[in-house]
Amino acid sequence: MVRANEANWDARTPVHVASAFYGLDGSRSAEDWFAPFEWSDLGELAGRDVLHLQCHLGTETAAFADRGARAVGLDFSAEAVAQARRLAAETRREMEFVRSDVYRAVEALGDRRFDVVYTGKGAVCYLPDLAAWAGTVATLLRPGGTFYLVEFHPLLNALGPTPPTDPDTPPLLLRHDYLAGRGPLRSDTPTTYTDGPPLQGATTSYEWRHGVGEVLDALIGAGLTLRGVRESEVLPWPRFPSMVPDTNGWWRLPDAEPIIPLLYAVRAVKPERP
Repeated sequence: MVRANEANWDARTPVHVASAFYGLDGSRSAEDWFAPFEWSDLGELAGRDVLHLQCHLGTETAAFADRGARAVGLDFSAEAVAQARRLAAETRREMEFVRSDVYRAVEALGDRRFDVVYTGKGAVCYLPDLAAWAGTVATLLRPGGTFYLVEFHPLLNALGPTPPTDPDTPPLLLRHDYLAGRGPLRSDTPTTYTDGPPLQGATTSYEWRHGVGEVLDALIGAGLTLRGVRESEVLPWPRFPSMVPDTNGWWRLPDAEPIIPLLYAVRAVKPERP
């Protein structure tokens, strides 16, 4: 299933590179992918070693480089890593990209350790084993280093729009699992989440549901100390047609809808050695 996902992301990459969604023609900046609270949580990054796990095209990785970090991105898709390297060269950013599965990241990076490990916004759902993932994160951090996850809330993944044939029901209903327990979800679709043509190649992918509690337990189990958990009602793009622009250019549900978490963030620290 992980190999199927790798092939699927190889097929998605050319569509994403050309899409307006990512705006790699300069219509979107690297900063567009960050909520303001992320920068206050992360603090000063200049001169720090930052690893971006599951980095895809390196859009967020570029923002770390722009803020003076020694930025490294890691992803399992050979096509995505090749494009990330090309984009780094074209924009003259000092960034490094490594091709590796998350679970082999320690092996791929050798003895390198980082001040900050960052991941999210559609990453955790592709991880079948959270305990092993959290252990990898803990190993890659220096003592005192920070892990920061910003991810789509499980409630967002559980919501689905009301069919047009049901005009008298609420526009969003709980239609999918919030918690794990039923195994991976198989999807076979010729399109991706951005604008653009159908995929040319592998169309099958697998995702795993992980509740917030499962994520936190995995990080605690790996020996990390939680420093903060946020829940936010905004998203970097309009997931549902009813969403409206937020004050910072992101998107939220309209005022007539309940305020619910669509994104969450976790900050954890690796304890200093005794």
